[in-house]
Amino acid sequence: MALPEQLLLRDLLRLRVMDEQVGDQGSGVSVWMHPPVHRVLGWISKPASFGNQRLVWRLNQLRSLAETELFVKGDPSETDQATVERLPTLIDATLLDRRQEAIGFVADAAIELKTGRILHYLVSRSDPRVPGSSRWRLTPDRIVDQKPGQVLTPLEGLDDLPLAKASVRQEFLRRSRRWRDQFQKVGDRFEERVEGWLEEPPWQKDGWDQPQERNGPRRGPVSGRPETDEDPWI
Repeated sequence: MALPEQLLLRDLLRLRVMDEQVGDQGSGVSVWMHPPVHRVLGWISKPASFGNQRLVWRLNQLRSLAETELFVKGDPSETDQATVERLPTLIDATLLDRRQEAIGFVADAAIELKTGRILHYLVSRSDPRVPGSSRWRLTPDRIVDQKPGQVLTPLEGLDDLPLAKASVRQEFLRRSRRWRDQFQKVGDRFEERVEGWLEEPPWQKDGWDQPQERNGPRRGPVSGRPETDEDPWI
């Protein structure tokens, strides 16, 4: 499959690296990025289940994607886990609001494959390693400062960010809130109608509330027929 224009970083890391010369080079374990300019340079794979060897791949070595594999061209650079752990990254960093209080974690990032530019980060309120939680989009221009393991923003809370993906619970709360608002609007319209009916009863227009004379003259005979108490239809 040809390369898409954009790709989530987590999707890139979960695929196994296939080298045209060696074959399986393991799955991605970490990202190689330059946080000050919000750019991904490449990623690191672990070629074997055991051992300290790690392989560093540049982003421009990526050639195509499959359902469970990605194909690369060229030789990687070799390193070890200790060096990988020293690479700067914003992934899994704690997100701080304007009061420098933790409001979430940087769970993922959408990258432009051609340039490596990070289009936006995906923020999770819960542990980013737990699947199924909600994600909010954080663009790089909303970040005012960054340090190892922390990202400072001017946000009041995660609700200041657009929701990228809602969890089941978040979607239920959104739908419940929308239904409640709709029912409230219907109830308000019904209440306005009832108040209008009470202020101007319809029977006043037809003269139904006019009192009848109890002791007034009774209607006289019709067409000369004598007035009688019997049923006229019998």
